[in-house]
Amino acid sequence: MKNKLFLCCFLVFTIVGSAQSISSSPYSLYGVGSLYESDFGYLPSIGSSGIALPSNTFINNLNPASLGFMPQNHFMFDIGGKAIATTYQNSSKSEKRNNFQFSHLAFAFPVTKSSGFSVTLQPYSSAAFKISNLKIPITDSQEYYYLTAAGSGGLNNLNFSYGYRFGKNVTVGASAALLFGNTVDDRAFLIQNAITTIHKKTDYNGFRGIVGAQFKIDSTLTVGTTFKLPSQIRASKVQSVSVIADEVETSVESDVASDVDDYYMPLEVGFGISKRFKNNLNLTLDYERSFWNDTNQSEWYGDFVNQDRYALGFTYSAKKNIRKYWDRVQYAAGASFDTGYLEVDGKRVNNASLSIGLSLPIENTFTALNISYSYGQKGRIANNLIKENYHKISLNLSLDGIWFLKRKIE
Repeated sequence: MKNKLFLCCFLVFTIVGSAQSISSSPYSLYGVGSLYESDFGYLPSIGSSGIALPSNTFINNLNPASLGFMPQNHFMFDIGGKAIATTYQNSSKSEKRNNFQFSHLAFAFPVTKSSGFSVTLQPYSSAAFKISNLKIPITDSQEYYYLTAAGSGGLNNLNFSYGYRFGKNVTVGASAALLFGNTVDDRAFLIQNAITTIHKKTDYNGFRGIVGAQFKIDSTLTVGTTFKLPSQIRASKVQSVSVIADEVETSVESDVASDVDDYYMPLEVGFGISKRFKNNLNLTLDYERSFWNDTNQSEWYGDFVNQDRYALGFTYSAKKNIRKYWDRVQYAAGASFDTGYLEVDGKRVNNASLSIGLSLPIENTFTALNISYSYGQKGRIANNLIKENYHKISLNLSLDGIWFLKRKIE
């Protein structure tokens, strides 16, 4: 098993080294781009809920306290990706786009009998977008201007987490997240007969702390909580600006380096419940609140506002006969609703989705191939807003290796 695990790890690192994460949402125009949902194991199947789930069979990235429940002598590895087909609609037309996104790379292992440690690498945001001739009203005027824009890049999240268990029922955990990356932004503004072009590259780096806890009330009920601390991500830019008028181009500035407004991550508070019924049906329910208002951030075309997220999930496995493969398969379904953290023209960019999935066991360990399908809608059809209808397939491979056990039979 160890040889197979090392081989899989080598192949995965080779693939990830040459992979690209692509998100084509027009809403990635805002801030550092669209924020990713990078969920491990079977979490995408249950509406991305799971703050109260332990890391006893997979790596749970939603709560560092879950690592306190890691089984002994188990080394866990998780890799994931998503294929997304999206239809974009506004009041006059629609467009279809397909893309693939790398989701995450993670490993975890127990440190002591009561604690565990994990390292994860995942995208935090993606700023890949392309917009042509977007009509935008000029403030306090009856006039309009037209925007053409294209962007690329985003932020990455390198996360180190540790969880510790007190007794049998209480765990606490903490994460230190390093966020880094850059965005490249090209914009052209057509105002009357003049075109102003701006090319900007912005570099970001900073840290964020996360703390969490889980409480096992009894053998069937667990509650959890997380606190993602507010953080300031430092930013600097290199920018070139030119103006084209009467077929004459004038350079205003060329590759000028300067500081830019930093990006602020809000305080985020989450609560979760995990309840098991009759040993084979499990319910998860999460609520998260993100206090974006306190960051005092805004964009040319919108504002950051407080965000609420609700997630519900169910898992079921027969477990009648562990020697029968389909009795060990886990079935899952979930739903989520997110009010969104952007407000454009007084309208929220919310997101709702439904999901189903399977966790297919491999061998006789916790190794499993997790497959999920989600359908969702983001945004709405209105002035300066676009509605996204998306179909998403997530594939997560959770590998489990048992280490440091002596053979009983030679």
